[in-house]
Amino acid sequence: MQKLADYFRTHLRQEFDLGLYLKIGALLVLLLTINYSLDLEDRIIDSYIGKPIRIFWYFLLYATAYYSALLLWIGHTRQWPLLRSPKLWLYSLFGLSVMAWDGGFYGYQAWSKQLFDGQIYAYAFYSLSNLSSVLTTFLPLAFFYFLIDKQPSRFYGLFKSQNVLPYLLLLGGMVPLLAWASFQPDFLQTYPTYRSTSAHTFFGVPPWATALAYELFYGYDFIATELLFRGFLVIGLARLLGTGTVLPMVVCYASLHFGKPLGETIGSIFGGYILGVIALYSRSIWGGILVHVGIAWAMELAAWLQK
Repeated sequence: MQKLADYFRTHLRQEFDLGLYLKIGALLVLLLTINYSLDLEDRIIDSYIGKPIRIFWYFLLYATAYYSALLLWIGHTRQWPLLRSPKLWLYSLFGLSVMAWDGGFYGYQAWSKQLFDGQIYAYAFYSLSNLSSVLTTFLPLAFFYFLIDKQPSRFYGLFKSQNVLPYLLLLGGMVPLLAWASFQPDFLQTYPTYRSTSAHTFFGVPPWATALAYELFYGYDFIATELLFRGFLVIGLARLLGTGTVLPMVVCYASLHFGKPLGETIGSIFGGYILGVIALYSRSIWGGILVHVGIAWAMELAAWLQK
């Protein structure tokens, strides 16, 4: 835990400015108010499910969040020349495009109907919705990294090992909060994401086997999320923005949760900040992966125990 504490002391000493953080906080309050007042994602963006324009709406959402925070940081730190950096625009627009494609992609619906002649449609749909990030996130980032970027970041921290013990302790500290959340009605409306189906009968296996397979697919999706947000947006852009990579990522990461319960979205702000700082100084995303996947599975378990 000492190393984690050192990361935050270093970051706050180099980056923290009360005025800047108040501006970012005001931006987050504004974005949260707009989303949860209008039900922006669930009522408006999701009305275009299955249509290509949904990808555009997600891009607009994520770009508004990211560039608003980035402009606040640039203006506050007086680093206006960054706006003339072609690399900054190339990297940020690429990352936001990947994010939007992942959010708006719906091809797995058709795949689910075709797989096994649609006999296990519901199970295939929810499983492929998690696995689709192989196509929408992992492969585009791999293409960009190995053919265009080529910076020595070990694929944005994915291929760099990390001591996991501090993150296990951090995960353990989240247990009381998760236990409290599991009693909230909006939490139980969303979780567990796994719904019991007849897939186990189709495959001739016990019910726990198909549930376990789904949860593994569900966990993988968070690896892709960490690679994009803490890997690409923090480690990948650090050589362009330095410590300024964290705050725009945090605001954008919060917008990723706009379809979730308000408490979870607020929690993502603090979680995204913590994991962003850790990734920035450790140059690895495995701590974030462990915490993120661990929390996701703990939420599944807590909701399942309640129901």
